[in-house]
Amino acid sequence: MKDLSKVNNPYGDDKVIDACSIFGMMDTAGRRFPGKDIVRAIANMHIRGNGLGGGFAVYGLYPQYADQYAFHIMYLSREGKSEVEAFIKQRFRLLHAEEVPTQPTPAIVNPPLVWRYFLEVEPQQCDGQSQDNYVVDRVMEVNTKIEDAFVFSSGKDMAVFKGVGYPEEIAEYFRLEQYEGYLWTAHGRFPTNTPGWWGGAHPFNILDWTVVHNGEISSYGINRRYLEQFGYHCAMHTDTEVIAYAIDLLMRRHSLPIEIVAKILAPSFWSAIERRPPAEQELLRTLRQVYGSLLLNGPFTIIIAHHGEMIGFTDRIRLRPLTVGVKGPVLYLSSEESAIRLVCPDLDRAWIPTGGEPIVGSLERPLVPQEVEVAGGGNIRC
Repeated sequence: MKDLSKVNNPYGDDKVIDACSIFGMMDTAGRRFPGKDIVRAIANMHIRGNGLGGGFAVYGLYPQYADQYAFHIMYLSREGKSEVEAFIKQRFRLLHAEEVPTQPTPAIVNPPLVWRYFLEVEPQQCDGQSQDNYVVDRVMEVNTKIEDAFVFSSGKDMAVFKGVGYPEEIAEYFRLEQYEGYLWTAHGRFPTNTPGWWGGAHPFNILDWTVVHNGEISSYGINRRYLEQFGYHCAMHTDTEVIAYAIDLLMRRHSLPIEIVAKILAPSFWSAIERRPPAEQELLRTLRQVYGSLLLNGPFTIIIAHHGEMIGFTDRIRLRPLTVGVKGPVLYLSSEESAIRLVCPDLDRAWIPTGGEPIVGSLERPLVPQEVEVAGGGNIRC
């Protein structure tokens, strides 16, 4: 396993327990917009973090390389960079490489070197695999076998920017004002039981799937062991990483819809299952039996994103907060309603969703305000 002793953590903490802030903003009409509002929104929840982690995921920001895999890689040494670049030239067709633009930011100290690479997979290299599965295997190979290097973003026409700092500081450091996208998510971290370091900041990513998370996954051990059977290896040393890989496994590889995935990750209590109609009981029992090792135990709110969708849901008893807002075609998901109201004071609607039930914003189903009126604020597909 890689040695994390060289990564940056200015506070020296190895265990800090408190809240996190999460925020998501998606224009379901597909219009791209700058990140100014999402930076303001996540900064409004500054008190929920401690500067040990902040980050953003942006979708639609690389239109000139929309069909290529965009790898964002952090390096802790020049030797790691040299080894990874030799690996990339052997395993991919490299179209373009450059250092990710940054600017001096007083609060950001001892950052790693961050580069981005736009890559194509040659069909003959896949050896019968899909290109996506080939890329996942190569990401795992870099993250577990090459010292001082971590692939932390690997999707097409999307990217993750993250590090040690408050999210507004990370936004300044990576000059996020120069990017536009139709979907943005953000996270301000207060690490729970895991060290604060650059690779351990949120969002977590594989291919174009990203996850930001508020809470604690106490089932991390069994979740991780289950995912290892499918070739996923957790190298970022924090509990949230298992959620990103579980989503990729369930939604991409097993082709399950989010409504089913939510019932796997945040299943109904056995007592509640017994009160359901017989056909539904059978489905829920089967999911618990087949995917029981992916149940997420502990308090959580997560925002999942991939191209075309943004999804938010909580644990069954809502031990971490989630507020939903809608304004025209724009969907907002946030830890606090105040952050949404800051950037959009005149919402069409705001509500708190039912625990365990997903809120889904989709390019395929643009938001229509009158369609989001749901009795009791329950499950909704936007």
